[in-house]
Amino acid sequence: MGYALSVNTDDAILTALREATDNNSVAANDFVRKYQKFVYTTALRYLKSSDDAYDAAQEVFIKALKSIRSFRGESSVSTWLYRITMNVCSGMKRKEKLRTFVGIDDIQESTSDYGYTPAQETENNDFEVRFQGILAQLPDKQRETFIMRYFDELSYEEISQISGTSVGGLKANYFQATKKIAQLLKSARP
Repeated sequence: MGYALSVNTDDAILTALREATDNNSVAANDFVRKYQKFVYTTALRYLKSSDDAYDAAQEVFIKALKSIRSFRGESSVSTWLYRITMNVCSGMKRKEKLRTFVGIDDIQESTSDYGYTPAQETENNDFEVRFQGILAQLPDKQRETFIMRYFDELSYEEISQISGTSVGGLKANYFQATKKIAQLLKSARP
């Protein structure tokens, strides 16, 4: 079966990847290109370091491409990649905690340049730090539901598949999270 570079549907990419004996590089590149922003931003929100998020994204795509033939399609590709990303990030966090506990090295966050002026970069970083602090104050289930729904733009059904929580429970978590975030943002104003 031929594979056209411009074809970008999940089915076409997955079919090409499954049929290729050597992980067809065109199909693999299209797969990575299509989902790299999603995987990277998901990892970045969890790891809070662009270098770590980049490393996690690479590992996610290596794992995904190795196991593409076992993907059964019971969930969307983005849900499947989200699960892989969360597993990779959790593993990286465990390793980081161990390194910190043992004192092997100091881990520093790097700041990437998105073309903002220094004043804009500072303002964005300040808000990011404050908002991350607000998110950290939420209970785990509310925080995860909010992140998956708001940032990752996943449907409640997809989040339900990932978390194993009912759609009704997720809606309640999201409502409570937005309510608490609004309260905390109001109280954090200078």
